[in-house]
Amino acid sequence: MAERTVDNRITLHKARQHFETITKHRHLVMRYCFRCGLYLQGLLHDLSKYAPAEFLKGARYYQGTQSPNNAERDDTGISLAWLHHKGRNKHHYEYWMDYYFPEGQARPDFGPVKMPNRYILEMFCDRVAACRVYHPDDFTNDLPLLYLTSHQTMRLMHPETARKLTMLLEMYRDRGDEAFDEVRKALRESR
Repeated sequence: MAERTVDNRITLHKARQHFETITKHRHLVMRYCFRCGLYLQGLLHDLSKYAPAEFLKGARYYQGTQSPNNAERDDTGISLAWLHHKGRNKHHYEYWMDYYFPEGQARPDFGPVKMPNRYILEMFCDRVAACRVYHPDDFTNDLPLLYLTSHQTMRLMHPETARKLTMLLEMYRDRGDEAFDEVRKALRESR
C-alpha cells in the first residue's frame, strides 16, 4: 500500500483553522461584492462551504496555504467537496458547462456557456479575496491575474467570460481596490 503524503485526519485544530479561513475569505468577498453593489451575492457567497459535504472535507484536508480541495484531490484522485461546491455556486465558471448547439451543427456539443455579468463580477471578487487569504505575505495586485493566466483556466471558460474576467483583473492590477468602486460606477451608469 502506498504511503499517504497528506494528513487526512480531522482534528479540532484543523477544523477551527478551516472555519476561520473560509469565514475570512467569505467576509472579504462580501466586502468586495458590497463595494461593487452586489449586496445579496455578497451575503450568500460560499455558504455551501459550511455544509457537511464541504466543511468536513475542508477540515480533513486543511493546510492553510491552498484550497483543501487540492489536497483531497491529491489523496483520493477526486475532490467531492469541489464537485459539491461548483454545482451550487454560480460564480464558478465550472458551473456554466452545458450542452449547446454550435452554429451550423445539428448535434450538440458540451462546453462552456456565457456567464451572466453579475456572476463574473462575483468571480472577480472571489479570486482577489482568495489570493489575499492564501497569500497574505506575498500578495500583490497582479497576483489574481497571474494566477488566472498561469493555470490555463481561461481555455475552459466561454471566450466572453474569459475576456471580461481578464479585463476586471487587469483593472485590479492597475488600480487596486479602487477597481471595485469603478465597477460599481459603471454598473450604475449602465442601468
